[in-house]
Amino acid sequence: MKKKLIVTLCLVFAFLFTSAVGFAIAGMLEKKHPSDYKIGITYEEAMQSDKPSVALFYVDWCGFCLRFMPRYQILSTMYKNKYNFVMINCEDPKYKKVVADALIEGFPTVYILDAKYDNKIHLTQGLYANVGKFKEELDRYLRIRSMLDKANAAESK
Repeated sequence: MKKKLIVTLCLVFAFLFTSAVGFAIAGMLEKKHPSDYKIGITYEEAMQSDKPSVALFYVDWCGFCLRFMPRYQILSTMYKNKYNFVMINCEDPKYKKVVADALIEGFPTVYILDAKYDNKIHLTQGLYANVGKFKEELDRYLRIRSMLDKANAAESK
């Protein structure tokens, strides 16, 4: 009798545990499109800012874009004081010119945009697919930008 009770309790516990895990996973998978993530500021705001921007060009039907979004979200949190993060939906008519100028060949496409120095750096998939490499590139650009700032400060003296 005790064995049956223990087995029954174990089965109930297993059912409840797998249900809880299932609900947790379903909550994480709730986002079905990249645009469901609300990361960063608008392109227009970013171009008015003194900070460089990390611009993500995406479309909602792109599975690669959707899989990239958690990494993009993590980096936007880590670098929020150093970069503006921008999401540009390539199918939005208001960004038609921006998308055409970016020469998009696939999705997602990521650029570092720096309005202050009129600079645009395309980050390849090899860089943005790996968070560590992505961080290295963002840090590298900040070092270069710091040198540009110092050179401009020296020139203006």
